[in-house]
Amino acid sequence: MKILHTSDWHLGRTLHDRKRYNEFDSFLGWLIGFIQDEKIDILLVAGDIFDSSAPGSRAQEQYYGFLARLMGTCCRHIIIIGGNHDSPSFLEAPKEILGALRIKVIGAVSGDIADEIYVAKDRDGGTEAIICAVPFLRDRDIRTVEPGESPEDKSRKLKEGVANHYRKVHEEAGKLRGDDKNVPLIGMGHLFTAQGRSVEGDGVRELYIGSIAHIDGQDISKGFDYMALGHLHMPQAAEGPGNVFYSGSPVPMGFAEAGQTKKVIVAEFSGSSPVITGHEIPCFQELERISGSMEEISDKIAALKEKGSSAWIEAEVTSPADPAGIRTRLDELTEGSSMEVLRIKNRNFEAGALKPLHEDETLETLGDRDVFMRCLEASDIPADQHAELLRTYDEATFSMQMADTNENR
Repeated sequence: MKILHTSDWHLGRTLHDRKRYNEFDSFLGWLIGFIQDEKIDILLVAGDIFDSSAPGSRAQEQYYGFLARLMGTCCRHIIIIGGNHDSPSFLEAPKEILGALRIKVIGAVSGDIADEIYVAKDRDGGTEAIICAVPFLRDRDIRTVEPGESPEDKSRKLKEGVANHYRKVHEEAGKLRGDDKNVPLIGMGHLFTAQGRSVEGDGVRELYIGSIAHIDGQDISKGFDYMALGHLHMPQAAEGPGNVFYSGSPVPMGFAEAGQTKKVIVAEFSGSSPVITGHEIPCFQELERISGSMEEISDKIAALKEKGSSAWIEAEVTSPADPAGIRTRLDELTEGSSMEVLRIKNRNFEAGALKPLHEDETLETLGDRDVFMRCLEASDIPADQHAELLRTYDEATFSMQMADTNENR
C-alpha cells in the first residue's frame, strides 16, 4: 500500500500581484501523473488547500477539477484536512457529495472525535489503514480562558490541549484497529512543531497569537506509524521517532523560497512499518533573488538572459542609485527575454524612507499611505506634486481591492 503526503498548496496565491494559476495547473497535472505512475492508493493533503478563506472562482475550479480527475486514477482514498488559511465551512460544504466519492474532508473539529477518523478499506473490504485526520486546531478548540492567566499559562495549556486531542484521536483509532498490528495507524495534522524550520519571508504564520506554542512532535506522534504534517513550507522531518514529516509547499510561496527543492512524500507500507521516500517536484516557475550593486545585478541578469532563463526576479540594490533609474535599467536588461523583475529592493532608499522620526515609531505603527508619503519625500519629489500622486496612489489601491473582491465572488 502506498500513501502520498502533500500539503500547503495555497491555491489562489499571488506573488507581488502576479497570478500563479499556470504554476498550480502544472503542479496538479504533474501530481495526477505521479499518482498514476507510482500507483498511489491513498492521498493525504495536510491543510492550506487555499491561500484565502474566500478563494476565487479560478482557485476553486483548480481544486474541484483536480478531485474530478483523481477519480480516474488508481488512488482509492483521499483525505483532506483544513489548515489555518482554509475556511472550515467552505471546505466542508460539499463533504457529503465528496464522501460518496471516497474523499474525506475535515475542515475543523466537530466535537466528535470519530469524525476525524477514516477507515480505508482494501478492494476485498478489509481494513488496510486507519487515518486520524486532525485539522488545524484553533485556540478555542483546545483550551479554556481563565482570568489572570499568564502568557506562560496560555502557552502551556495550548500545548497540553493539542497533545491531548491527538492522544484521544489515537485512542479511538486504536479501538477500531483492535489487535491487528499490521494495520497502520496514520496521523495527519496542521501545526508548527518545535525545531521546525522555516525561512524569513516565506509567509508561514505563527498559529497562536501571543504565544510560543510550538508543539513537541513526540507528543503528537506517539503510537502512529506515520505522521503527515502541513504548515511549514520547507520539506523536512520533524523531531521525534523518525516518522513525522512535513511535505512542504509544492511551489515556492515567495522569493524567500527561491531555489528550494520541493517534494511530495511517499510512505509505502508492508504491514505497519513504512519505507519513506521524498520525491522532487519539478520547478514550474523559476524564481531568482539577486543582490548587489547595480553593476553586479546587471551582470547577473545578463548571464541569466544568455542562458534563456524565464525567471521572475527579486533584485536588491545595495549601492546608492536613483529609484526611477533602477527600474529603467532593469527593464532594459530584461527586454527581449521571458524574464520579469517583480520586485526591486533599494536598501539605501528603504533605510532613508523608513527611518523612524521618533523612538516609539515602528513600521507597524505606519499605515501604507504613510509609507508612500515617506517614499515621496525620500525620492525628493517636489511638495506641489504630492497631492496628485497621493490621489493616484489611492485610486490604484482601491482598484486592487476591487479586483480582489471580484476575484473572490
